[in-house]
Amino acid sequence: MANILITGANKGIGLQLTSQYASAGNKVFACCRSPESATELNELAKSNDVQIIKVSIGDAVSVAEMASQLKGVPIDILINNAGTGGPKSQSVSNMDFEGWADTFNINAMAPLRILQALKENLSLPDTSKVVTITSQMGAISLDMTVAYAYCASKAALNKVMKLAAIELAKENIQVCVIHPGWVQTDMGGPTADLTATDSAAGIINVVTQLNADNTGGFWKWNGETHAW
Repeated sequence: MANILITGANKGIGLQLTSQYASAGNKVFACCRSPESATELNELAKSNDVQIIKVSIGDAVSVAEMASQLKGVPIDILINNAGTGGPKSQSVSNMDFEGWADTFNINAMAPLRILQALKENLSLPDTSKVVTITSQMGAISLDMTVAYAYCASKAALNKVMKLAAIELAKENIQVCVIHPGWVQTDMGGPTADLTATDSAAGIINVVTQLNADNTGGFWKWNGETHAW
C-alpha cells in the first residue's frame, strides 16, 4: 500500500479522494486549513489510516511546518487538490487585483511550494507521483471569457507542472495535471454534471495510469487527454 498526501482534504473532491484511497488500505496524510472544523474528515480518520495535518498552502511558514512533521516519511503520491475560485470581480473591465494575486498564490504557486517542501519525501520511494488538480478553464485552447483570475492561475499552474515533469523525470518522479470535470462541489454548484465521488474515482484511475512514458500529461478525470 502507498503513502498518499492530499491537500484540501476536508471537503468535495479532496474528501472523496481521501476516503477512497484510505478505504483501499493506503495511508493518507489529509491536509486542510482547519482540521478542528473538518467534521467529515475527522469521522473518516476514526476508522481508517488517515493522519490529518493542518496546513495553509498559501503560507510558506505553514507549509514548512507541515514538511517538518513528515521528515523522513516516504510519499508515493502527492495530490495537490486545494484551490480557490478567485475573487468576485475578475473580468476584463472589473478586476480585483489583490484577489487575483491571492488566487495566483493558491492555485499556481502553492502546488510548487508543496512539491518543493516534500521533494525529499517524494525521493524516498523508487518512483513517486505528483498530481495536481487543474481545470479545463486553464487551457489556452479553450476560449471562455469568464473568471479571468481563476483561468489565468490554472493556465500558469499547467505550465509550471509541464516544466516540472521534464526536470523530475530523471529523478523518477512522475507529474501530471488532471481536469476533474464539472463537479458538484462548493465551487461547481449543485447542478454540475458529476458527483465528487465519481470524479475522485476517475482521478484515482488516471493516477494509476501515470508512468514514466506519459509523465507531463494533461488529462480529464475520465482518462481522456486534454488539449493544452
